[in-house]
Amino acid sequence: MAAKSTLINMAACLTGVCLVCSAILGGTYAVTKAPIEEASRKALLEALSVVLPAEGEVNPEAQTVEVDGKSYEYYVQMRDTAAVCWAVKSTVSGFGGPLTLLVGVEPGGVVHATRVLSHSETPGLGAKCETDAKFIDQFKGFDTSSRTLKVRKDGGDVDAITASTITSRAYAEAVACAVQAVAKIQEEQQ
Repeated sequence: MAAKSTLINMAACLTGVCLVCSAILGGTYAVTKAPIEEASRKALLEALSVVLPAEGEVNPEAQTVEVDGKSYEYYVQMRDTAAVCWAVKSTVSGFGGPLTLLVGVEPGGVVHATRVLSHSETPGLGAKCETDAKFIDQFKGFDTSSRTLKVRKDGGDVDAITASTITSRAYAEAVACAVQAVAKIQEEQQ
């Protein structure tokens, strides 16, 4: 015999379905939390090895600095007792959404290297910010004391990715923000 369709029966059925779905989601979260955290940690360590010089010791514990009301996460590479490079996580708005870079910055505002951590840019166009070696390599050794971190179209010294000026601007802006964060860190340490 079929159950009578009443408000109480419908509410009980909906509550039961919600409880089962919640239990499944909670179980999935519990099972996948540790592997996701481990994968994120490995990706961070790999990115740190790219943006920092090979010599020196890196403390993989994040520190933060605030510049113009925005907080930046950073990691310090030490040699003996002196900081030789900082890896700053910098997020700006790109064409498709947030663009997050890890930028290695040496004292004096010289960019050691950059690495895209995440982006939502258009595949085949702005997404090249992660794979276009010519674009990425122009930031290696970029001395901000004598060059401007803007695309050439805006009067700077950065060659944009073809057909992806907005992404290129965002990338240069993220690098510039990281350099500003390191300047603030050095200022606070004096």
